[in-house]
Amino acid sequence: MGTMVISGTVVLVILGFGNHTWWLVAVALLFVYMQYGRGGTSASSSGGSSGGASGAVPGSYRAYRDRRDKQARWDRRYRREHPLESRRQARERKG
Repeated sequence: MGTMVISGTVVLVILGFGNHTWWLVAVALLFVYMQYGRGGTSASSSGGSSGGASGAVPGSYRAYRDRRDKQARWDRRYRREHPLESRRQARERKG
């Protein structure tokens, strides 16, 4: 996939010498590829962080499930270690 994007960008840049709009299309193609095309790399690099700020879009459903399960474990642990606070928060949510 990466080689096709690179070769497509080169072709668009070459076409851009005649019409500068093709350069904008090449930049847009590279931007879209950098944002959405390399889905596996962002999930594997952020997966090792400890409870970190996961502001990135999940790379896969498995990464999403891992984060969801980790959050559920933390929630259960908090409710177990702080039962009175958990009950108070539950009452506030209901009423």
